[in-house]
Amino acid sequence: MRLVGDFGKILMVIGAVLFAIGLLWPIFGKLPGDILIRKGNATFFFPVVTCLLISIVLSLIFYIINYFR
Repeated sequence: MRLVGDFGKILMVIGAVLFAIGLLWPIFGKLPGDILIRKGNATFFFPVVTCLLISIVLSLIFYIINYFR
């Protein structure tokens, strides 16, 4: 039974993180270092720095969750 309760808490934390990212995305959506190439009608956008920032934040969150287990 304990596994079900822990799984629910993990889902709530993941939901809260996704909610926070959704709120902050318009502010931090395009950071310096993100690649944007426009040629004619084609546009290529690769958010390198944004991906790194999200990866660091999620790693810290999961580290904190694992620390208090």
